[in-house]
Amino acid sequence: MLILKPGQALNLWHKAMLAQVRDDDPDLTTRQMAILLTVYLDPPPHTVRGLAAQLDVTKPVITRALDTMGIMGLVARRRDERDRRNVLVQRTVDGAEYLQRLGDLIADEAIETT
Repeated sequence: MLILKPGQALNLWHKAMLAQVRDDDPDLTTRQMAILLTVYLDPPPHTVRGLAAQLDVTKPVITRALDTMGIMGLVARRRDERDRRNVLVQRTVDGAEYLQRLGDLIADEAIETT
């Protein structure tokens, strides 16, 4: 297991963020990234209501973030057929590829940091 000191962790985060900014991939806010990682790393189903509760924000905050990420193709939304009140948030191929590239970028920077 890789153990980083706080300064090393911040340096890794800084390098990864710089590489991402220089990349052609879209820039996400911290909130959007938290939502995206939750959707892709936690088991589904994901709903707007559930994401709002998990991130301790309002449903409109989640909706605005999902609107932007939907335009980017990183997530998709659809009504839950079993309970039409719920909006399901779904993974997309583009979103999975985005996070794969980000994971590779962070892993590469971690190798250089240690």
